[in-house]
Amino acid sequence: MPREHKYPFLPYAPARYPEPDMITKGRDLLCLMEKRRSVRFFSDEPVPRECIDLAIRVANTAPSGAHQQPWKFAVIGDAATKKQIRLAAEVEERENYEGGRLTPEWREALAHLETTSDKGYLETAPWLVVCFAEKYGIRPDGNRRKHYYVNESVGIACGFFISALHTMGLVTLTHTPNPMSFLTEICHRPGNERPYILFPVGYAAQDAEVPDLRRKSLAEVVVESPGLIA
Repeated sequence: MPREHKYPFLPYAPARYPEPDMITKGRDLLCLMEKRRSVRFFSDEPVPRECIDLAIRVANTAPSGAHQQPWKFAVIGDAATKKQIRLAAEVEERENYEGGRLTPEWREALAHLETTSDKGYLETAPWLVVCFAEKYGIRPDGNRRKHYYVNESVGIACGFFISALHTMGLVTLTHTPNPMSFLTEICHRPGNERPYILFPVGYAAQDAEVPDLRRKSLAEVVVESPGLIA
């Protein structure tokens, strides 16, 4: 029996695969994503702008609360703005690392990553992409439009963005200097948006290194349902 809708709906028939093909596709994706790492050593080799746009288009396919898509992506490629962002980010990072803003517990948690207040990669990477979260929308009459599940929605979109970059052979880092309000000013964004993540994007440097880390096993992250108790 046909369903009745007040709003437009379309038929949807996603591809289905035989079980062996499903497992193969899943394993192929796992193999690809297991090689993904956050990188702090970038090449200055140019990256086509189309790659950035494609990654943002992938991010834009993410699910969002009430399909409000509460995100904006600011793309920066000019050297002067990248330098401005680096200098502003390092002011905040020096407060973290040298100014005592980081608690001893936080410092201990970061120690094995050997991070410092030096963020030179923000100038080296050919592109910086700043994801802004829209705290609320603006209606045509100028009134506010409430957005729902903003953090969850923008977080998923950023995950899609990272996956798209990795698929194209590019690397990035989820840089979140705190506070990040300087990005609002530098990128000329309105007051209803707040910086969410700053992504340097490019190729890994030929001598790039990453910490020797171990990801949790499946057994460590899966919790089986206890089921119903008779």
